[in-house]
Amino acid sequence: MSYVLVWEFTVPAAAAADFERLYGPTGGWAAFFRADPHYVATELLRDHAGLPRYMTIDRWRSRHAYERFRQANLDRYRALDEEGERLTESERFLGAFHVVDGTGA
Repeated sequence: MSYVLVWEFTVPAAAAADFERLYGPTGGWAAFFRADPHYVATELLRDHAGLPRYMTIDRWRSRHAYERFRQANLDRYRALDEEGERLTESERFLGAFHVVDGTGA
């Protein structure tokens, strides 16, 4: 089963490049997550209409793996979060989801 976390951010134009570097699939967050073998990938989406809005999609093998990793690395998680807050006007957690794969699992 896959576990997916989705966030929405509003980013000032002046901070967009730094935000994309930190939150993109090769950025600081993804590099941090890659330390865990249960991390799958991160996607960064920019609003098609040109609005200063982004979404991140973080994929993990399971909820348990994500929560264990986050708890074990809480200080670094908080430091990255604070770094990101300086680049955003707002952030909103849209939810955590399980991927529906059709197997009923």
